[in-house]
Amino acid sequence: MNNEVNSHDNLKSIKLDKAKQIAMKYLPMILTSKVYDIAIETPLEKAHQLSSKTNNYIYLKREDLQPVFSFKLRGAYNKIANLSAVEQSHGIIAASAGNHAQGVAMSASKLGIKAFIVMPITTPSLKIQAVKRFGGSLVEIVLFGESYTEAYGHALELQKKHNLIFIHPFDDPYVIAGQGTIGMEINKQFAQVAHISHQSNHSSIDAIFIAIGGGGLIAGVGCYIKAIMPHVKIIGVQTVDSNAMQQSIINNENTVLKDVGLFSDGTAVKRVGDETLSIAKYLIDEIITVNTDEVCAAIKDIFEDTRSIVEPAGALAVAGIKKYVKLNHCNNQHFISINCGANINFDRLSFVAERAQIGESKEAIFAITIPEQRGSLKRFCNLLRQNHLTEFNYRFAENNKAHIFVGIQVQDTKDIQTLEQEFVKEGFDAINLTHDELAKLHIRHMVGGRAVAQNEKLIRFEFPERPGALMKFLLNMQPDWNISLFHYRNHGADYARVLVGIQVEEKDTQKLQNFLQNLDYPYIDETEHPAYKLFLKK
Repeated sequence: MNNEVNSHDNLKSIKLDKAKQIAMKYLPMILTSKVYDIAIETPLEKAHQLSSKTNNYIYLKREDLQPVFSFKLRGAYNKIANLSAVEQSHGIIAASAGNHAQGVAMSASKLGIKAFIVMPITTPSLKIQAVKRFGGSLVEIVLFGESYTEAYGHALELQKKHNLIFIHPFDDPYVIAGQGTIGMEINKQFAQVAHISHQSNHSSIDAIFIAIGGGGLIAGVGCYIKAIMPHVKIIGVQTVDSNAMQQSIINNENTVLKDVGLFSDGTAVKRVGDETLSIAKYLIDEIITVNTDEVCAAIKDIFEDTRSIVEPAGALAVAGIKKYVKLNHCNNQHFISINCGANINFDRLSFVAERAQIGESKEAIFAITIPEQRGSLKRFCNLLRQNHLTEFNYRFAENNKAHIFVGIQVQDTKDIQTLEQEFVKEGFDAINLTHDELAKLHIRHMVGGRAVAQNEKLIRFEFPERPGALMKFLLNMQPDWNISLFHYRNHGADYARVLVGIQVEEKDTQKLQNFLQNLDYPYIDETEHPAYKLFLKK
């Protein structure tokens, strides 16, 4: 046992020493970064309602207030401003469909440098127009490819062909150092903000929560904080379906994800940077993963405190704080969230509002089967007592049964558990669908009829939101397969949620797998899902 303890202590000591070396290497670069030629020192504000709700002191670092509504301006400008005169004369190039593109465009315009920005053809016009607005006549937009990966590859080809300087969105020392200036500002601002907002004997930051995409932000901020305040925890936050940094640290190598979830598009990175990983694995104390509902609830929390609407990536840190507090039963601690961006499409807000209730554990969703007999529905409703209904769908089924898809307003997760227990006690079959993606995205909008469809496979997809996406799907299908169900939902994102029923005979099972893999759209096979069997399949 003593040998194991000593070994653990030695590893911890080695990690701390390495973290200090890395942090001190980057500290001079951060202190001399040139970001303030263009970026502003954003405020650090106490989130009063969120603090009260969590019984902790929560502060928001408002990077959503930058001129391009994102922290990305800092790193992009610092990299470009540190190019030599000869390098600047060659011109620059970047690949991005979002915040980095806008940061590069504004930086190029400020410094008078010709810039090419390669964006996928799927990029929404809103973002293209923003890049044009920030860059003006010095920026040329090149639309290429259907994904960031294809755009990135084309940008590298153009770089070599025209001898341009590539501005990486995260895996570059100057970019990392530029983002690190956020840590410098937090160190300067915290004592004053904490003193003004409350009277407390405890006046130290306990942890800073930072969204992770490619890793540039957490690497930069982590370097400054660990150099100046090594006791402060650096906690990364990723979505459960885009956790490349977490997987890379666990595997001790840069791990490429096959697919990434696209809801938090600002952090949807399949592969983190080599440099950012080499820093993060020593400086990060912990990584927390959150789901879509938790992110939506965090967007609502930020809005209620600031009356500002951040993008999903901008709310990751708050979602992480809430989860960390709940898991560790924290009280009276000082946590800082970096609100890293606010470039959100207006059309996505309906989806955010819909899912925020579930993310706050304020709505429960159940599939209930009751006997089709006098008094059954009354007995079911009696169990709801004073709970408000958010949704109620009733459908008669065969064998003298009826199925109910119901949304119920609750106070917390304990209420959900209590309801489920009471349904079962009353003799009703109950399936808790509160955290089920198929139910929330599709089935709640489709309840009302069940079909006989032999050999039906139910597949849930994410289609890229662009002309030709459906046609690509249809052209790649076997001509003798039949589509028996199709439900499409878009919520203002760069992709759409699609549920498809395909009638495929058993002998074609392998052909179906080949089709799904070659199509290269993220998918989940939901054929055995219980809610599908209750409400859509006869």
